Order: sequence, then structure tokens, then C-alpha cells
Amino acid sequence: MKLLILTQYYPPETGAPQNRLHELALRLKAKGMEVEVLTAMPNYPIMEIFEAYRGKRFVQESIDGISIYRSRIFVRKSGSIFLRLLNYFSFVWTSFWTGWRKLPRYDFIMVESPPLFLGISAFLLTKLKGAKMIFNVSDLWPESAEKLGLVSNRFFLSLATHLEEFLYQKSSLITGQTMGIVKNISRRFPQKKIYWLPNGVDLSYFNPEKIQTGWRSKMKLNPDETIFLYAGIIGHAQGLEVILRAAHRVKDTSACFVLVGDGPVKQDLLNLKEELGLVNVHFFDPVTKNEIPGIVRDSDMALVPLRKLPLFEGAIPSKIFENLAMETPILLGVDGEAKDLFIRDGRAGIYFHPENDEELANRVRDVVEKKCDLKELGKNGREYVKAKFNRDEIAEGFHQELTSLNK
Repeated sequence: MKLLILTQYYPPETGAPQNRLHELALRLKAKGMEVEVLTAMPNYPIMEIFEAYRGKRFVQESIDGISIYRSRIFVRKSGSIFLRLLNYFSFVWTSFWTGWRKLPRYDFIMVESPPLFLGISAFLLTKLKGAKMIFNVSDLWPESAEKLGLVSNRFFLSLATHLEEFLYQKSSLITGQTMGIVKNISRRFPQKKIYWLPNGVDLSYFNPEKIQTGWRSKMKLNPDETIFLYAGIIGHAQGLEVILRAAHRVKDTSACFVLVGDGPVKQDLLNLKEELGLVNVHFFDPVTKNEIPGIVRDSDMALVPLRKLPLFEGAIPSKIFENLAMETPILLGVDGEAKDLFIRDGRAGIYFHPENDEELANRVRDVVEKKCDLKELGKNGREYVKAKFNRDEIAEGFHQELTSLNK
């Protein structure tokens, strides 16, 4: 079987879809599939083409034995919706031409959404390459863009909804990253085959017994402080203001809040830090995948917030898996599926209501005053993701699904 993964985001970029898709590609290849990737010149999250790829129209390379084809993409550092759309559609155009002219035939083309518009390129390429389209939904779009207030134009939202419905109808298989996504699409398209393809974790890589500590001292953080870590995209969906406002409430404690990453609202948060006069909040630049396990291991708890929206009741932030695999418990500000799985069932952390900084501050005080057993929560977390979200088993199930679909 031959599979092409079509995605705007891929290593050496860092981020949830980049890691998830590469790990899946490696495991499918190990099972005998021919797996290739068509993606953009790396630029995320800094929104600048990485130096090694600047000025190039096409790049063919290999990462861990996976053949990667890269085409050009328009990139600008701007929050403008117009420029963001140019970014999306430029890759729709170049990926289509690159796929048509330079790539062979495939059995399957799996497209990652969002961005939803990349489905246009995927649909056209499936017709030209004689492939079946697998539409992989990691975020419901345009619903999420509307609920987050990123897009408000009713005409554009209507066009995007029609495109979403068209692409679902033309897919041989729709895969959803969470059960909330699967249930949403199944309810609207009961005649379509929907498959749950969750994110997961490489337990051999994120293994606390193999990772040495030392990051805390390297960053000159007080060894007596309790570190609450947020590592990931600093974006609109996360509602990270709650962390800074909670930090202001507990400035009399030994709590220390560390935010590692970059994104469109980072400067806003830096401004808020200055406005509140916070000395217990530290921002660090994005790090490589190789550095993440050590940072997580050296932290006492991981913060996982999202904004308080019904849309996110079916969301499972990917950082949960890596933190729990490292036996670092989570302080979770997400309702719905994530709360049920990791707080109720997994007993791997503590919950606070999304965007409620007073409640978050109270939970932080509980941790600092040792009113909960972080070590027990951490042990529970690793056991839970080992049982439910092992990437090896996820890939095995998906391989069986593709084998069945290919008959």
C-alpha cells in the first residue's frame, strides 16, 4: 500500500500535528507501507521560512527514512485574516502543482485539516493519482474559527461550511482526533465511515527513567520553587491570560510559572506580565523536541488550559500525553472529554474551570501547600496513557483499517 500524507505542517517544525503525523508515518512504514509526505517549506510557528529552505521552490529530502516533498508557501508575520488566507491558499496551489507534476500514484492520500482548504488540493490529487482520500480532522473548521472569533464574515463562513461538507462527502474515510470530533461528524454525516485516530505518545522516548534533570538549574530557576509549566503554542485558543492572573493571586507563595513557546498572543502576555508586575512568571523561546522531555521532567506540574467554549469540550490538547508519560501530573482547565479521560478516569491531575483564575490560584495553593500527592498523580498518568494512548497500538489499528479499506 502507498500512502501520501498531505499537510501544511511537518518537522523540522515543532508542534502537535508535526509530531503526530511524523510518528504515524514512521510506524506505518515499519509495517511495510510506502509512506511519503507532501508539505510546505518549514516556517511555523515563527512565520518565517527556515534559513536552510529560503529561496527554494521545491525540496526533496528524507527525514528518518520518510521521503518528504516540499513546495513553496507565502508567509508573513501578521494576524491579518487576508494574509492568513494567502498563506493557506498559496500552499493549496503549490502543493497541487507539485503533487501533480512530481509525485507518483498512491492508494491513499491523507490530508490534515485544518487548514480545511488543503482539502481542495487533496481532492484534485486523488482524482489525478487514482487514490482514495482520507480526511483527517484534528480541529472542526470553520466551526472553531467562528467560535474563537477569528472569522466573522457570514458569507465566507457559509462558503467554508459548504467546502467542509463537500470534502467529507468525497472522502473514503474520515478520521477524527478526538471522540468529540468523531461524534460531531457522525451526527451530521451518518452515512460516512468515521474512524477515531487519536493522538498518543511514544513511551520509549518520553520515559522519565531515561531522562536526566538539569534544565531548572540551567535556566537559573529557584530549586525551592514549585514549577508550573506551559509548553506549546501561545495562541488564542489556550486563554493563557488565566495563568498570569492566577500568578498575580499567588505571588506570596513559592509557585513559579514557566511558559515555553511562541505564538500570536505572546507579546500581549508579555505586556500583561509587565502591567501586573509579575516576577513569578518566566517566558522562554521555543525549544527542540529533544529538549522537551527534560523540561517536563524538571517541572512539578503541567498547565493545560483552553478557553471556556463548548467547542473545546471535545478537545484533547496533545501536550497532555507527553506530560503524563513523563509522570508529570496536569493542572487541567479543559471541560468535557479531556476532563473525563484524564481527571476522572486516569486520576492523573487536578481540574479547574476554564478561564477561572481564582480557582486556578486556589489549586496552585493546594499544590504548593502539599495538599495533594503529585508523585501518585504522575504515576497514574503514565499508566493511563500507556494503556490507552500508546502510539504503537494506535498505528497498528490504523494500519488494519487501511488494509481493510484497500480491499
